[in-house]
Amino acid sequence: MVEKKQWQQEIVKRYEKNPIITLDDIPQAANAVFNAAAARYQDKYLLLLRVEGLEGKSRFFLAESADGINFKISKKPVMEWSNEEPFKTYEKRGVEDPRITKIEDTYYILYIAYSHSGARIALAYTKDFKTFKKVAIISEPENKDAALFPKKINGYFVRFDRPIHRGMWISYSKDLIYWGNSRCVMESRPGYWDSHRIGACAPPIETDRGWLEIYHGVKKTASGSIYRLGTALFDLKDPSKLIARGEAPILSPREYYERVGDVDNVVFCGGTILEEKTQEVKVYYGAGDTCICLGIANLNHLVERCFD
Repeated sequence: MVEKKQWQQEIVKRYEKNPIITLDDIPQAANAVFNAAAARYQDKYLLLLRVEGLEGKSRFFLAESADGINFKISKKPVMEWSNEEPFKTYEKRGVEDPRITKIEDTYYILYIAYSHSGARIALAYTKDFKTFKKVAIISEPENKDAALFPKKINGYFVRFDRPIHRGMWISYSKDLIYWGNSRCVMESRPGYWDSHRIGACAPPIETDRGWLEIYHGVKKTASGSIYRLGTALFDLKDPSKLIARGEAPILSPREYYERVGDVDNVVFCGGTILEEKTQEVKVYYGAGDTCICLGIANLNHLVERCFD
């Protein structure tokens, strides 16, 4: 007799001591810490934290850890708004929501430059997480939720992004600066948990079955928005082709620290780290736009959820 698969509403298991980083861990006075990018460098786990200062503008601090759980925060920000053009004009209200992608020996950072002109995607990079260099503003306004693929596909750099449109788009580039051939690859679904708006979270993960993308979906309710996480799978050779998309979310705001914060009812992933030996995915997410949390899931389970 074949054992029936037990359905799990959420397949991301929360770390029992969440949140792992709170405002008390930040070495400067600030309003909130949330939406961190994640990467492995040498033998360390690194998070690039979005920290909102008392003036309401965000900057990035670096967090380092030997185990991916207990982090030490840099005493000063490693990236913030620029006083030099062409960044000065478009970063007057801060820098937000970074994502880190390693390609060869370089760690590229896509982040949001925020100003009176709105949100624009910007590019920076580092090779050692000591020196960070800004390269260019690489989108028109309004555009955000940018996640860079970890390798070229058919000779092009590829990213997911979200222009004003409520769906998730794909764009291509030869040099990481000028982007085009953009098209919508996935849209919000009326009535579902992702009915109002969707966007890419962490950079896609390459699997045997396709590119796995953890994305966020927003549903409007009478008391406000609810942010949840879901999964989708895209073709390895043509990532504009959606293969499968899970009907149910993999993580929803249920715990107090997710339901109550500067923005209530939010789980928002900015970075993941795949443990190659165990195929365990560490999901780093902002909760309530107030703190950083850790979730853990099996890679195969995340892929399978796309077909549920």
